[in-house]
Formats: sequence, structure tokens, C-alpha cells
Amino acid sequence: PLHEAGLPKGLFNVIQGDRDTGPLLVNHPDVAKVSLTGSVPTGRRVAAAAAGSLKHVTMELGGKSPLIVFDDADLDSAVGGAMLGNFYSTGQVCSNGTRVFVQKAVKAEFLKRLKARTEAMLIGDPMDEATQIGPMVSWAQREKVVAYIEKGKAEGATLVAGGGIPNNVSGEGYYVQPTVFADVTDDMSIAREEIFGPVMSVLDFDDEDEVITRANASEFGLSGGVFTADLTRAHRVVDRLEAGTLWINTYNLCPVEIPFGGSKQSGFGRENSLAALEHYSELKTVYVGMGPVAAPY
Repeated sequence: PLHEAGLPKGLFNVIQGDRDTGPLLVNHPDVAKVSLTGSVPTGRRVAAAAAGSLKHVTMELGGKSPLIVFDDADLDSAVGGAMLGNFYSTGQVCSNGTRVFVQKAVKAEFLKRLKARTEAMLIGDPMDEATQIGPMVSWAQREKVVAYIEKGKAEGATLVAGGGIPNNVSGEGYYVQPTVFADVTDDMSIAREEIFGPVMSVLDFDDEDEVITRANASEFGLSGGVFTADLTRAHRVVDRLEAGTLWINTYNLCPVEIPFGGSKQSGFGRENSLAALEHYSELKTVYVGMGPVAAPY
């Protein structure tokens, strides 16, 4: 129990419930602060409910984050970053870099290495230490992901790896193959909508200005990443990307010391670090007079 570690009894409570439990908590007069990690539609409902009593609210919502690979990047590292930014936790991570923009000069080699490493991933029981990718959280989520894979095929993307439900996994679980699409365009469903599953979209680009414009053309603004050997360019690019959390030559690393959170439809406020603690406190101002009051009247 947490109180044995020094927390006062009653400070931390876990309440389980159904879809009616959340509104009761958000509307309760004794709840002063609401923090939500969830979808954009849920975030809008929670923010509207909290506004009725002017509760403090922070939200970490959805994402469709760009991961940009320039032609001078270490390709093995960039492939590893793309896989970490798409397949970690079976793709069920809000910050995942699911739009992988690769400069045209290295696109073919990037896809070759990505395909080989993706197809070699071991799918299986998450309790087995050898497993590299486990099941989806539910049957409904697996069906949603599979439907997006079919949309990708129907809209003209090129299937590079995966693309369905594996038939060689023993035991229970709602599994989906780690899936990579190439030749994805900005208007495709798999490039615009959050899938929340192991589906990577690879898009190509010519130059820096172009990719920044396309990367920012999204309602989301949670995260983003850049792989390049030119750190000056890396900092220039991340400065122009409209996202709250950005990585250079790595992806999805979130030590507790750094703030994490998004912008635009991806929410507001920050998790981790001192920035998060500030959302759970209020400044109190006290002015102490040290002499007689010299009133002008």
C-alpha cells in the first residue's frame, strides 16, 4: 500500500466503474482537478463538464505524430526509432510516430531494412520474455485496427509487411501483425486518423520546408521526431513542428524529468517533471505590510 511508503491514508484512491463513473467524478463538488488520458471526443466531453464548476483540467489526448527521416540519417537507427515509435505496446501509445516521412533518396533502402526487421519480430504471449509484440487490449480494438488496414489497401497504399491477423500464435489474445504501408499520401485515412495499433504509414518527401508543412497539416500535435546527422537542422525542424514533445535521433523515450504533453487537439497541460506538479497546486500571494498604512484619505 502507498501509505506504507509515506503517503497519508486516503490521498491516493482507485475507483473502478463503467461509463457512468467518470461523469460522477468530474461533476462532484469535492473534485477540484481532473486529468484525462484518452481520446479527443472523450476529452471534449470531460472539458465541457468540468467547465460547469470551473475545475482545473489537463488532458493528454490523441496523436498522429510525424517522424521525419532525412537522407543523412543513420538508417539502422532510424528504422529502430520508427519501430519503437509504432510497435511498442502493440502500437497502443498516443505519442507514436505513425506518419514516418522518409526523404526520397533513402526511401528504398529504409523500406528494405524496415521490412526485414518487422517480419522478424516475434509475436506472442506478453508474459514470455522472448515476445516482441503482444496482443491488442480487446477484440473491439483489434477489429478497428484490421478495418484500418483494409482501408489502407483499398485507398491505394502499398503493403510492405504484415497486414492481418497472425495464424501461428498459440494461446488466447487479440493479435495483429505489425504492419507497414508505403506510398502513403497525406489524404489517406491511415495517414490522417489515429489507429492506436501496430500500423505504420511511410510517406516520402523532397525537402525540409515541404515535410514541415505536411507534418503540421494535422489536427493533432502531441509528438514528433527527427532523424538526421545535422543537429543544426534537427533543432531548426523541431522548432517549427507544431507538437508538444519532440525527439531527435530517438523516439518515445520519456524519463520522468522531462515534461510530456501536446498541443492542438492533442490536449493541454503536461505530465512528468515540475511542470506536472504545477497543475495540481495554486499560487497563493501574501503581501505583508511592515509599517503604518499611509492612506491618502
